[in-house]
Amino acid sequence: MFELENPGLLLLLPLPYLIYRCIPDYQTKSEALSVPFFGRLVSALNLRATHGAVSLTPSRWQRISLLVTWLMLVFAAANPMWLAAPQTHQLSGRDLMLVVDLSGSMSETDFIDRSGESQSRLAAAKSVLTRFSEQRDGDRLGLILFGDAAYLQSPFTADHQAWLTLLKQVEVGMAGESTHLGDAVGLAIKTYQDNTRQSSTDKVVIVLTDGNDTNSLVPPIDAAKVAKAYGIRLYMVAMGSPNTSGDQAIDFETMVQMAKLTGGKAFLAMSPDDLNQIYQTISELEPKLYQSFTYQPKTSLHYLPVLMALLNHLLFMFYRFLKSEYWSRVRVNHARSEG
Repeated sequence: MFELENPGLLLLLPLPYLIYRCIPDYQTKSEALSVPFFGRLVSALNLRATHGAVSLTPSRWQRISLLVTWLMLVFAAANPMWLAAPQTHQLSGRDLMLVVDLSGSMSETDFIDRSGESQSRLAAAKSVLTRFSEQRDGDRLGLILFGDAAYLQSPFTADHQAWLTLLKQVEVGMAGESTHLGDAVGLAIKTYQDNTRQSSTDKVVIVLTDGNDTNSLVPPIDAAKVAKAYGIRLYMVAMGSPNTSGDQAIDFETMVQMAKLTGGKAFLAMSPDDLNQIYQTISELEPKLYQSFTYQPKTSLHYLPVLMALLNHLLFMFYRFLKSEYWSRVRVNHARSEG
C-alpha cells in the first residue's frame, strides 16, 4: 500500500502559478545608445521596434520541464512511503526470580507424595519447581535462597539444566535457620535492577516460604512497597499448616498484603498437589507469550521523484543540445549553398 507521510506539503504545488500571476517580471537596467535618427534607421533596415522592456518567456518545453521538476520535488518532500503487509511481532520469554526458604522448618516431613510416602517441604518444593521449569522453556530463571540472610544462588539464565543443578544442590540450613523474608525480597529487587536485559518489562518474583519473617533488615511490607515502586509483582506461596504457632507459624496475612500491594497473589499449599496446582496457576497468570503487537514495515520512496526530476533535466538539456546542433548545421549548410 502507498501513502504520503507529509501530504500537507502538496499544497505547495500551485506556488509557481501564483508567483507567475502575482509577482511582476524581473527587470534589469542596462545602458542604451540614443540616436536622433532611430526612426529612419529602423525604417531603412525594415525592423520592428517596440517600446519598453522585453520579458523573457520560456518555451513550451521549458515550461513543461520546470513544472515536472517542481511536481517531483514537492512529491519527494511529501515523503511517499510504501507500506508492506502487516506483520505481528510476539514477545515471549520472561525473567522469573524464584525465592526459596531454607530455614530449619523446611525439613519438616509433613508433605505426602503421590506414592503415599512422607517427604520434607524442601523436597516437595524441589519436585514442583523442577516441573515448573520444564513448562517455562524460553524463560530466564533466577534463584535466591534465604534463611538468616539471602543469597543469589543463580542469576537469570536460560540454561534450565544448570539452574536445576543449582536447585538440587540446596539443603535445609545452608542459609541459616531463621527466615529473613524481607531481605530476600530486597535481594530479588536488586537483582532485577542489576539485570542487563533491558527488554524485560514484566518482573515477577515467586517466593516460597513456610514461616514468618524473623528480624529482616527490611520489613516484608516495606520490601513489597519497594517492589511495587519498581514494577515487580510478588507471588507468595506459603507451605504448611496455617495453624502452627511460634517461630514456625505462617504469617499468611502479611504474605497476602505483600502480594496485593504489588498486583500479585498469595497461595497456601498444604500438600504436594496443592503446591503443584499453585505453580500451574502462576504459570497461567504469567504466560510465556506476554505481549503482541502488529506493525507495517515502511520503505521511503522519496528518492524516486528526485531521480525523475534529475532525469527530466538531463533529457531537456540533451534535447536543447540536439536542437542547437541541428540549427547550427542548418545555418552552415545554408551559408555554403549561398556561397
